[in-house]
Amino acid sequence: MPLRRLFLWILLGSVAFVVSYFVLFPHVFRCLSIRYSDFRLAAEHLYVSPELSPRVQTHANKLIHESRKRIETFWGSRVGKPTIILCQRADQYRQYCNSGDGAGCSIGTPWGTSYIVLNMDGLNTDVIAHEMCHDELFTRLGWWKTTREIPQWFNEGLALMVDYRFVPKTDSIQRYVDYKDEYLYLSRGGQVALDLDDIASMRGFFNGQESHVMLAYMTSGMEVSRWLALTGEKKIPLLIQHVAQGKAFEAVYQELEQENKRR
Repeated sequence: MPLRRLFLWILLGSVAFVVSYFVLFPHVFRCLSIRYSDFRLAAEHLYVSPELSPRVQTHANKLIHESRKRIETFWGSRVGKPTIILCQRADQYRQYCNSGDGAGCSIGTPWGTSYIVLNMDGLNTDVIAHEMCHDELFTRLGWWKTTREIPQWFNEGLALMVDYRFVPKTDSIQRYVDYKDEYLYLSRGGQVALDLDDIASMRGFFNGQESHVMLAYMTSGMEVSRWLALTGEKKIPLLIQHVAQGKAFEAVYQELEQENKRR
């Protein structure tokens, strides 16, 4: 095949992929074109609904700064720089998040850009830090590895470590004890327990009633806090680095835990 024709096929294939992606995920296109909407650029990487007052914008900036500090402390550094979209109305949130559920959502694209969409319920440090933790993982691993190789229970459990809505900030061992208490309460002492394999996919994690989703969160929080109590938070960047280099998540996850037990 002549080089020119090959280039044309590659170009057409790339265009078809992008068009198909935006047809399937129109909210991503809306996020990508946020600068051309009526949302205002209130600060670097922060777009806000035109209805928001200057006072709320100032408060949002303060909370974002606090959330970034949490990420830096937990991860050891911060590499993610998502564009944050703060919505005043429910219809705005559905437009950019593609769902009316929750207080916030994080969106990553195959080409590396990322967004965090918040409604007014998400205007607090816990929600923002939670979504920033998702974004940090995405930024360090990329879209493909995050979506295909990282189990959802780990992604969500990790985000809970910087989100103090369910378990307050404390030392790693007490955090595990507190999550286990929450888990035992929701699972009726383990009678309706979820296996990690059951919540490894996005569908398995969120495809259920509210009680299922809450149990999935507490199961994830208990498992990740257990692992961190054994290995320490400094092992998180190392775990992600190994996965980025091509090693299987499950193998590295278990390896780092066993390595600590042998000491």
